[in-house]
Amino acid sequence: MTPGYSTKAFEKKYTYAGRLGSVWTPERTDFRLWAPTAQEAEVRLYAGGREGEDDLLGRIPMRRDVNGTWVCTGVGDLNGVYYTYAVTVDGELREAVDPYARAVGVNGRRGMVIDLRSTDPEGWGEDRPPRWGEAPTDAVIYEVHVRDLSADESSGIKNRGLFAGLGETGTRTPGGAATGLDHIRQLGVTHVQLLPVYDYGSVDEARPEVPQYNWGYDPVNYNVPEGSYSSCPERGAVRIRELKEAVLALHRAGLGVVMDVVYNHVYDAETFCFNRLVPGYFSRIRRNGKYADGSNCGNDTASERSMVRKFIVDSVCYWAEEYHMDGFRFDLAGLIDVDTVNEIVGALRARRPDILLYGEGWTMGTYPTKRGVLLATQTNSGLTPGFAYFSDTVRDALRGSFFDRGPGFVSGKPGMEETVRRCFLGTPGWCRGPDQTVNYVSCHDDHTLFDRLTVSRPDAGRRELAAMNRLAAAVIFTARGIPFLLAGEELLRSKRDGEGRIVENSYNAPDSVNAIRWDCLDDDPEVQAVYAYYRGLISFRKAHPVLRRPRAGEGDIQCVEGLAPGAVAFRVLSPDGEELFIAFNAGAEEAELDLPQGEWDIFVDGQRAGTRSLGQARGRIALAPVSALMLKKR
Repeated sequence: MTPGYSTKAFEKKYTYAGRLGSVWTPERTDFRLWAPTAQEAEVRLYAGGREGEDDLLGRIPMRRDVNGTWVCTGVGDLNGVYYTYAVTVDGELREAVDPYARAVGVNGRRGMVIDLRSTDPEGWGEDRPPRWGEAPTDAVIYEVHVRDLSADESSGIKNRGLFAGLGETGTRTPGGAATGLDHIRQLGVTHVQLLPVYDYGSVDEARPEVPQYNWGYDPVNYNVPEGSYSSCPERGAVRIRELKEAVLALHRAGLGVVMDVVYNHVYDAETFCFNRLVPGYFSRIRRNGKYADGSNCGNDTASERSMVRKFIVDSVCYWAEEYHMDGFRFDLAGLIDVDTVNEIVGALRARRPDILLYGEGWTMGTYPTKRGVLLATQTNSGLTPGFAYFSDTVRDALRGSFFDRGPGFVSGKPGMEETVRRCFLGTPGWCRGPDQTVNYVSCHDDHTLFDRLTVSRPDAGRRELAAMNRLAAAVIFTARGIPFLLAGEELLRSKRDGEGRIVENSYNAPDSVNAIRWDCLDDDPEVQAVYAYYRGLISFRKAHPVLRRPRAGEGDIQCVEGLAPGAVAFRVLSPDGEELFIAFNAGAEEAELDLPQGEWDIFVDGQRAGTRSLGQARGRIALAPVSALMLKKR
């Protein structure tokens, strides 16, 4: 590794602010590569996209240019031609795909020059983001894996496991229940968060006939869609068009699209294109020569280096502009420095003031290459305004700690009332307010909510577990913050193997474990009731702006004192005069409550939720075990 990458002298001399990669026009194709430590560089042109094929078309020398860049200009119309860069560093010849490639061949080993406008579906130029609100707290986020949504036959989706399946409408279970996109739209969420859809390394795109599955947290080419989700990974333009078509369909359904991005590590640091071309630059390497590994994936990204930071900012801006993405979820954001996060926020908000930006702020050990680097963790959330973080505080309080299998508030753990109160107010203790906390009880990581409840409470029956599930959702969808749910949480989703055992970490498990089984909507009354409850909670949240206030202290929330163990309640006063009363009882016995003076309409109870009155109440009322109650003053 060439030393000195993180010094001020190196960055002053070799930080390049312009555009990198290939630029196509009908008249010419230009290339610009950043490789300051190379002694020579060339573009290699290929007829096909498969590495190893003997189809070299030619080699074009590059000339050294400003700030460590190499250029090759005016080559001609190369649309559809595959290419790589080859550099010589310290006498060693290194060949790699362009880090800024916008299209690639199968498995991403060769880049492809492309006319991006030719990949735009009909109506793309008129596509506009859906109107969903003004503050992050107006959003309701639904996390789904491309394959999970459609892989099961009961989905009724033709293009199972593919980008094209995301956009299908009119799909139904055998019993006639809506699935896929129609189901999501009916649920009432505002955004769909897609697990990684960039080109990743753990699935062999050249063998689509072989059953393969992975969540995709193993980046190879950051600026290209994953080929295994396309109908033809052999053709570089197909995956681009099909992802755009999916985004367009989601937008037309009124849904924003959030992209899950993984800039904190790469699939293989040794073979990653940036490190091949500029040895060791992209990754944090310890003094002993080993990669820092706070990610537990073998390497950590050196985001604090100027050209890594530029790459990350360029990449998210490209996805926002070229693919019309409406938000980004950052995997292990706590390994990325706060300056990079703030540049991301500034660059994206300048383009889209309403764009959603959030990530995992866990504190994880790493080895920054500069002194004084601050990382984007929960505890540093005050340094990254405009960027929100997942709240493990509310997650662990409601369903139990990530680090053990014990219960939480909804499953009967005593003493959690104060934590639930803080989380309901949108002030879990580590952020400035509701607009920085993503409230959730399940995501792709760890158990599904229903499985976690099952593990924590093996003594409970299915009806009891469903009640706990509903109670957890009632807190998440009325608490201040940004509500988030895993696809299928509203269907009591469970992940089990062929022996019926619960699978906790399903990142590479087959479709038989991960796919959503939509036919549960046909014949399971408990699932039908929970799904209706989620729909009702989301509509209730949307109907009451006071629940979605982005800053702490806006509107008056008074915590009710003197309740039975396991019960918490709030009197919520809106600036416009609306008054709500919201209560949760996780106890095994009824809890009695005294309503404030006046007549009250009930909109949510332990079984039903929505915006239509379920009846009236006044004075003293009884709150059933493991249930919620939400009322509005008449």
